[in-house]
Amino acid sequence: MESLLEPVGLGADESLAYQYLLARPRLTATELADVLGMPAARTRRALAALGEAGLVTRIAATSPARYTPAPPDLAIDGLALRRQQELERLRARARELTKEMADPPRGGPSDLVELVEGAPAVLQHLSRMQLSAQQEVCIVDCPPYLTGAPADNPEELQALRRGVRYRALYHAPCLATPGRMEDVLSWVTAGEEARALPDVHLKMIIVDQQIAMIPLSFAEAETGVRILIHTSPLLSVLITCFDLLWEQAAPLAAAPGPANPGAATADLAAADPGAAVIAGSPASGPDDQDRELLAMLAAGMKDRAMARALGVTERTVTRRITLLMRHLGSETRFQAALQAARRGWL
Repeated sequence: MESLLEPVGLGADESLAYQYLLARPRLTATELADVLGMPAARTRRALAALGEAGLVTRIAATSPARYTPAPPDLAIDGLALRRQQELERLRARARELTKEMADPPRGGPSDLVELVEGAPAVLQHLSRMQLSAQQEVCIVDCPPYLTGAPADNPEELQALRRGVRYRALYHAPCLATPGRMEDVLSWVTAGEEARALPDVHLKMIIVDQQIAMIPLSFAEAETGVRILIHTSPLLSVLITCFDLLWEQAAPLAAAPGPANPGAATADLAAADPGAAVIAGSPASGPDDQDRELLAMLAAGMKDRAMARALGVTERTVTRRITLLMRHLGSETRFQAALQAARRGWL
């Protein structure tokens, strides 16, 4: 038989005894032990637990005492409700403890800054910080990375579903890594607000403006050591720094709809077999690839990096930018990015 009562905190012995009593009520402890093939002491302990849970009643008027089961619908519903109430109390206590941990009493400077050493410890702190976020997570993403490459961040998707705001700043050259732009835009589609800067040699995460983590060193080599910074003037400086960078950065936006099929420009397609990938006609508005290209352009990426990210030739990217500039009435790439932003294309 299945362990029916396990979800309400009772074990296999109790489940087996209860289910057998439902089929054959009014058995003595000895009779029940015999039919179950269970030692008498174990049977008595199971019956005692069932009695405390209100699932069996001991009829003491008979000798020896006999046991009768309570109706499953009433008894088990009551147990389930009781367990649910206990879990709600546990959740409430957990929230209280989280709040206490988020704003503990702090004495000297050593209480405001902690050293986190080793990749496992750093990853654990990153996960815990995001899972505890209630309002906003601010991230500056820049290599080097702990694992050698950008890692998946399932905690972000969970937090976004909870309504937590995510603002992420990316080091633009990293977006040229094959597949990286697609990953970022998938997070944007999920709700992340993303921007990029041509050169941002900084790495940090700030959660709810109460705690931050930064590397011990911003050198090119990954040391696997981080500094955890609690509420303090230093944290306020990091928040201000992020906000200033955010204002200067170019937005990265996911395209609102599918690309315009069949809108490839003839001269581009003839010049480069891969040109059709990003050769939609801007006359009908930007397609997915146009928006991606403009976002990279606004972020200050070079043609070679954009070509590598899009999987086309550098010549195709240059020609496409020229067409977009012509359509936007811009003489420089900066003006084109500015016009695209004003039109809501970014």
